Amino acid sequence: MTQRAPFPAPTSRGARNALTPAAARRVQRPAPLRQAVYDAIIELIVNGTLEPGRHLVENELAEYLGVSRQPVREALQRLQTDGWVDLRPGQGAFVHTPTEEEADQLLSVRAVLETHSARLAAAGATEEDVKRLWELQQAGLDALAAENAEDMVRANSALHAEITRLSGNIVLAEHIDLVERRVQWYYRPIAKPRGHDAWNEHAELIKAIAAGDAELAAKIMAQHTERTRQVYHEQYKR
Repeated sequence: MTQRAPFPAPTSRGARNALTPAAARRVQRPAPLRQAVYDAIIELIVNGTLEPGRHLVENELAEYLGVSRQPVREALQRLQTDGWVDLRPGQGAFVHTPTEEEADQLLSVRAVLETHSARLAAAGATEEDVKRLWELQQAGLDALAAENAEDMVRANSALHAEITRLSGNIVLAEHIDLVERRVQWYYRPIAKPRGHDAWNEHAELIKAIAAGDAELAAKIMAQHTERTRQVYHEQYKR
């Protein structure tokens, strides 16, 4: 890792040191292709195209994504650091298989964040906001009726994201966003078994938000996220 040279101390009270080219440390420009490959591989993992334990071959991924091997190699290194991929010496890269403990920890954190999100959303939601929540609820029911797991995951994520937006708390939204893609990954295997109960709970949550009952909305969200965590454990043990 390149170390940054410390700024020189002022030579007198109030004095400023000039930033000279000799002392410059250039800010690296973003690498859009590398980021795009990283995001694309995560999406393939989250939607189940690349299932846990799958061997990831650089040539195959590069051909599939229409890029060279270099950005794929760089993305895999970063994906290992972020816990999406395991790099095994002499064997290559494999999609990480989440442990039950990993899922439990993340879903527990998610429960705390989203419970507060629901409380804040109920305190300030407008009629138009509630109308949008019911539209997202209907999209989830349509996916449920079609037994389409991918659409169920997408609809579930969209509804929760809208509640987060309605909270109006930017810091809270940023923290929820940090765990959201991994939540989608963990939720996918239980989308169908969780199905009817989850969307019934969503309906009760929307009613509480519509009524402006912040404490009831928080209580329902806490129960909802806890039930998701329990179902994940039940499914994991099968």
